[in-house]
Amino acid sequence: MATISAKRAKTAQTALLAIFFTQGFAAMSTLPRIPEILQQINVVFAEWGLIIGLSGIGSLLPLAFTNQLVSRFGTSIVIRLSAFGISLTLFSIPWITNSALMFFVYLAQALMFSTFNIALNAQAVAFQKKLGRVVLGTLHGAWSVGAALTTTFTGWLISFALDFKIQMIVVPIFCLIVFQIAGSKLLTFEEEKGGADSKPGKKVSWLKSPTYLWLLAIGLFAGMWPELVVMDWSSLFVRKVYGNEYTSLAGVPYAVLGAAMVIGRFSIAPLTKRYHLATLAKWGGIFGSIAMGLGVLGSLIPGGFVIQCVFFGLAGFGLAPQVPSSYSAAGNVRGLSTPQALSRISLVNALVVMIAKVFMGGLAQGFGLQWAFVFPITMFFIAGLVSSVVANHSKRQAKESATAYPPTGPISSIDA
Repeated sequence: MATISAKRAKTAQTALLAIFFTQGFAAMSTLPRIPEILQQINVVFAEWGLIIGLSGIGSLLPLAFTNQLVSRFGTSIVIRLSAFGISLTLFSIPWITNSALMFFVYLAQALMFSTFNIALNAQAVAFQKKLGRVVLGTLHGAWSVGAALTTTFTGWLISFALDFKIQMIVVPIFCLIVFQIAGSKLLTFEEEKGGADSKPGKKVSWLKSPTYLWLLAIGLFAGMWPELVVMDWSSLFVRKVYGNEYTSLAGVPYAVLGAAMVIGRFSIAPLTKRYHLATLAKWGGIFGSIAMGLGVLGSLIPGGFVIQCVFFGLAGFGLAPQVPSSYSAAGNVRGLSTPQALSRISLVNALVVMIAKVFMGGLAQGFGLQWAFVFPITMFFIAGLVSSVVANHSKRQAKESATAYPPTGPISSIDA
């Protein structure tokens, strides 16, 4: 049952939509510029893999302290303060020519985005509790819209030869303004108290975690990894495979995939009225991996760019339910509370992603980007197989219903 007025709820939800959208816009704003960044800091694929892989350590650090900050100051304050750090790191990227310094900037950026994201999702969970209905799917869809739009927008700027430095002056300022204005409209510290579950779960040793939990951790990594690879490497793939004449189109494959994911994620709620989310993820993983493979193979023939974009779009529909399915399934792990399960699969996933990014860089350097994409395509297929197990497992849970698998899961936190 809603505990805030309809007018206040509308204001807070509009602010959340604006922040999620702008977060996606900010996070992906440098994606089509990655080929320029590599030239700017003079690194090869393997070194780039190390930079983006190891800088992920920054995203782990906030898991240890953000919850304490939120508990003391509220999510709105943490969101608005970390927004300054995000804007500063974005602004600094085009000016750096040293690879070591760029690593520390990406490390700081990962830390700021992680802090921001934990607080933002905590605010969203508190708001959803007060509203009395699921809205996280729509909010995460807004993030995907912002991510897809910024890649197209940046590609357009590149076609007009707009200097990277000018873009990274305008974009951070725009994002910071939105974050501050919308942030002031979020639930206050007093309003959000009691919005999230406050009763802690019984502490369970990591060594005693159910085997099913580790299966979910594999599924989360396998389902998230293809999206991250396209995010990190698609613009480089376009430049490397199709040549410099496609520079202005470098962000299009991810934009197409991202747009398909947006449609797919907004479709989850109506589709789950008829099909289990894990079943959607199962077939999405199987057919989506095939589509991504055909997209990469299409790059080997004339007119391959269009073929790649079409099949990457189909792959985006398959990717849409993967991560929501893993997070949602974590809410049904016997013997663990939802925060405990989510924290464990999230932490394991973050560590594996760091290693995988380094591995992807080595594959790209040693075998070429086209062969390197075999790795994420294989993971995509494995995600479908894991979802098949999840779907079968869920059928054995007598009390399970479709509402036990909402489009997204609550934010995770590290338990003691």
